[in-house]
Amino acid sequence: MANFNPAVFGYGALLLLLAASFAVRLDHFRLGVAAAALLALPLTLFSPGGFGYAALVAAILLVNLGLAARIWFGEATVRFSAEEQALRRQHFEGLSPSTARRLIDQGHWISARRGEVLIRENQAAPSLFHLAEGEALIQRDGIEVGTVSDGTLIGEATVLDGGHATGTVSLATNSRLWFVPAASLRAFLAANPDIAGSLHEGFARALRGKLANANARIADMPPLT
Repeated sequence: MANFNPAVFGYGALLLLLAASFAVRLDHFRLGVAAAALLALPLTLFSPGGFGYAALVAAILLVNLGLAARIWFGEATVRFSAEEQALRRQHFEGLSPSTARRLIDQGHWISARRGEVLIRENQAAPSLFHLAEGEALIQRDGIEVGTVSDGTLIGEATVLDGGHATGTVSLATNSRLWFVPAASLRAFLAANPDIAGSLHEGFARALRGKLANANARIADMPPLT
């Protein structure tokens, strides 16, 4: 055992604990603590009173592995309908299954008729909308400036801060929608601040997609003469 260097195991365990402290998901934190305990286990075996320390570290290892397994099992039992799966895949892929389930349950699925107004220009968005099926028209000052269709988020730019919408969005066809009221969404994020980053990433992707579509529309327009 001449080559055994306890400092390597000690520092390694501390680094793993440090990394686990930055974990967003609870199962990743549990796994990090378990890995640190596993790395520290050989160190305890060669310390004075090693058996007692080893038993304590082994208990930490087993408890955290058990709790992580419990979380994984719980996540594996979460179920989504086909349209919920599409919503999660398109906009909430950064969320764990259980968190996505709780977020989706904050909202409602509805079938809406052509002509219904979702968001009005110069007013705060009342809800965050997901246009699962159908098409919506965007107008500014009564002039059509674009359309959005299946899979689009509507209201993501202002729903969290209560800012006023820059355009009116109304349904151009009979549509299928999921929506969550702005107040409910803000309350959910206040109660779950750890998921705000993932949700903002989904919103940013939606905005980038809209920008790309707008640029494509401009590129397809005939040149000015």
